[in-house]
Amino acid sequence: MKALLPALFAAALLAGCSSADTPALDAIPGSITYGGQPRTKLTKSPVGSAVYNQFYNGTGQRVEETYILQPDRSLKLVRRVIGPDFPD
Repeated sequence: MKALLPALFAAALLAGCSSADTPALDAIPGSITYGGQPRTKLTKSPVGSAVYNQFYNGTGQRVEETYILQPDRSLKLVRRVIGPDFPD
């Protein structure tokens, strides 16, 4: 049940989103999908679950990305937030 709640919450949040409204995000150095999809497949995670990634870009800014696991087990980048390491 605990594993199901985050997936349901993510699905509810994404239900109102439309991919037609926003352009697709391109992977940047540090992204999970930069250079293609990862070699390993997320076989134990349920389809639609969110995967989070944090890293620092070349200018030292913190980058937070959110991916959604697709039915073919690939990751789709759906959100990116770039900001300072320590917000004011």
